[in-house]
Amino acid sequence: MRNSKVHASNRRTRSSLPIIILVSLCCFFYVLGAWQKSGTGRGDSIALRITKETDCTTLPNLYFETHHNRGDTTLTTVRVFEPCEEQHTDYTPCQDPSRSMRLPKENMVYTERHCPSEQEKLRCLIPAPKGYVAPFPWPKSRDFVPYKNVPYKSLTVDEAVQSSVQFDGDVFKFPGGGSMFPQGADAYIDELATVVPIKDGTIRTALDTGCGVASFGAYLLMKNVLTMSFAPRDSHEAQVQFALERGVPAVIDVLGTMKLPYPSRSFDMAHCSHCLVPWTLNEGMYMMEVDRVLRPGGYWILSGRPVNWRQNYQAWKRPREELEEEFRRIQSLAELLCWEKKYEKGDIIIWQKIASSSECNRRKDKSIWMCASSDSDNVWYKKMEVCITPYSEEETRPLKPFPDRLFAVPPRVSLGQVQGITPESYQKDSMLWRKHVNAYRRINKLIGSGRYRNIMDMNAGLGSFAAAIHSPNLWVMNVVPIASERNTLGVIYERGLIGIYHDWCEAFSTYPRTYDLIHGSGLFSLYQHKCEMEDILLEMDRILRPEGAVILRDHADLLNQVRKIVSGMRWKTKMLDHEDGPLVPEKILICVKEYWVGTGGDSIL
Repeated sequence: MRNSKVHASNRRTRSSLPIIILVSLCCFFYVLGAWQKSGTGRGDSIALRITKETDCTTLPNLYFETHHNRGDTTLTTVRVFEPCEEQHTDYTPCQDPSRSMRLPKENMVYTERHCPSEQEKLRCLIPAPKGYVAPFPWPKSRDFVPYKNVPYKSLTVDEAVQSSVQFDGDVFKFPGGGSMFPQGADAYIDELATVVPIKDGTIRTALDTGCGVASFGAYLLMKNVLTMSFAPRDSHEAQVQFALERGVPAVIDVLGTMKLPYPSRSFDMAHCSHCLVPWTLNEGMYMMEVDRVLRPGGYWILSGRPVNWRQNYQAWKRPREELEEEFRRIQSLAELLCWEKKYEKGDIIIWQKIASSSECNRRKDKSIWMCASSDSDNVWYKKMEVCITPYSEEETRPLKPFPDRLFAVPPRVSLGQVQGITPESYQKDSMLWRKHVNAYRRINKLIGSGRYRNIMDMNAGLGSFAAAIHSPNLWVMNVVPIASERNTLGVIYERGLIGIYHDWCEAFSTYPRTYDLIHGSGLFSLYQHKCEMEDILLEMDRILRPEGAVILRDHADLLNQVRKIVSGMRWKTKMLDHEDGPLVPEKILICVKEYWVGTGGDSIL
């Protein structure tokens, strides 16, 4: 009788365990919903709505702590990271103006990446400015940015005539104007679309050189064209930061001496609107670099100086003869690169890169101009060359229109150009990440709600996470670490996604607080023994917005180390089992960065 009572008691304990787990998860994700506030960081109406929509339908078997009550998860002797001084609110380690001014000005060397030494690194938390709020949801964010997030008015004065940005009370307004599109970006893009097939999915990836506040990329997003915008960190202080606050992809970069961090044949279209790049200097090296990253059949658009020099030479305050020679030289270089002129009217000229490599090769002096390197995608910290990047006839095959290309087998896979990746393994990878993303959505109902706009995948692989999470309400910066076993960034671009090469032992080329959600699968396994985990996590904290989320997949021991470090960084964490159950060694770590600001601002929970 006594045994039966014990057994009954055990059965009640076992049967109540899933209920306890579920209730605990409900509480956690209720709080997570409260963390993910949008609008003020202090519990506004949007936060209340999001909290209500974060329901409790999670998977009970994903609660790691229930299955793994291990002593090494205790967070004793945790290092607490202090806030940096407020002068570092907009700190960009590898484009630090205080360091840049000591570097050579020739060929824009001083604006390129120059990262701090180990002794110079800041190992503290970058504070948000006082009054910081979560950005407006897309598409409202395209047109409005809270002043407190980017408190710089100089750009509104410098570009007031262009109608690119205006200050209005407590927000910046972006009317969509620009130096070369005074009638607005929409009208400008409509003119380009009379020549360039922007509207049918043929053009999906674009590169915008010297992007300003990225209105060109912002309005192209409405046409389902994904633009990688870039500009140097310059006297305006915050052009790229404005772009990212608007929810538009952008990085700090410049055409200087180093190759752009993108693979060859990446972009369907490249664009320069009054970007002031000296295209004819260095024997046309910058046009050759654009040619390298432009797909066969892709378009290059140039508007502004020196196009229409006859009408504008006096306004530009440059000699007529000098501008005429510069424009003649650009056209000669375009012909050498096998670009065909498709349109010239007013301040705009459009070329198309010839798709046929055999026809193009017949028009080139190979002994002088063809690059000798056998790996044109090996570009990280490699100097630009005065040569033309060759491509084979096989590499000229057209891509399917977007969105069909998102899950179609990319040419680099079908041609066997990525070691160890076959069409079958590619399809398997796509299916696996659909499963993973479905689990993420069950764990965090805010994914897909519009709360996360700017997303980064720190170890993107074939881009299948970005493909599975694809939505018009978000975009993903797919990072392929240079430590990766395979160079897969070209595949990512062939899927109609964007990304960049990077080494996570260094800081990323962006401002602080520019990503809403960061994802990393196997990242710490990849960088184990290469650099300090602490430095990678501090960089993640720098680029993550207050109340932003992190999803990490990796081995349990590594994730437990991560938990210990970030507990001293004002992050909240929860470890979960793999969606296939507790016996799978890979685990999932969910993190949320607390809201806190400089000038004595406290964490808000």
